[in-house]
Amino acid sequence: MKRIIRISLWGCLLAGLFCALINFRVVRAAAQRIVWPNALEGQRVDCIVVPGARVYEDGALCTVLQDRMDTAIGLYRAGVSDQLLLSGDHGTVGYDEVTAMKAYALEQGVAEHDIFLDHAGFSTYETMYRAAAVFGAKSCVVVTQGYHLYRAVYLAGRMDMEVFGVKADRGTYQRMRYYQVREALARVKDVFFAAFKPAPTYLGDPISLMGDGRVTAKAPFALPILVEG
Repeated sequence: MKRIIRISLWGCLLAGLFCALINFRVVRAAAQRIVWPNALEGQRVDCIVVPGARVYEDGALCTVLQDRMDTAIGLYRAGVSDQLLLSGDHGTVGYDEVTAMKAYALEQGVAEHDIFLDHAGFSTYETMYRAAAVFGAKSCVVVTQGYHLYRAVYLAGRMDMEVFGVKADRGTYQRMRYYQVREALARVKDVFFAAFKPAPTYLGDPISLMGDGRVTAKAPFALPILVEG
């Protein structure tokens, strides 16, 4: 029994060390690409990427997502890019992050043709994969909270995009410790995903960011089929 306990403790220690090293690698690789909004003055990128988060039944955005949107819209108004790429979960008929994000952007005065929706951004990895592979982005600004930004920027860079990250922290958030622990584990997963680049849940046809964002208003896949799968 003592031997089993000793082996288990060593296993936990090594696993923790491995996780810490992976997190250090991701943070170190991404840190130099994270900037203040005013550092982007005069900079132009193909799109501003906003990863999705929780949307309530009435279509209201959670605080985390609203802060991302407000920060991204500020960059859009500053001329950093003419395109917002809103990426989130629209994998079921009854849950649609990206349309709610679009509605919020329209309320804030963003032109509809400048809003591109990625209905299949089911994870941070898939959001960045599809930004490059489907939407053809060569450069982008990623907007999300600080705890999440390092992984998002790291993944965008691994997709061969020139990337900048801007933090969307506009206040304090509940359950932050839980999110930080979950993020530490997600970084480990996504380092392997970035290395082997598995195909996302849905890929689909290319969509040009030089076109009209209104063509992305509807999901390009059959939602009931995706749900059953």
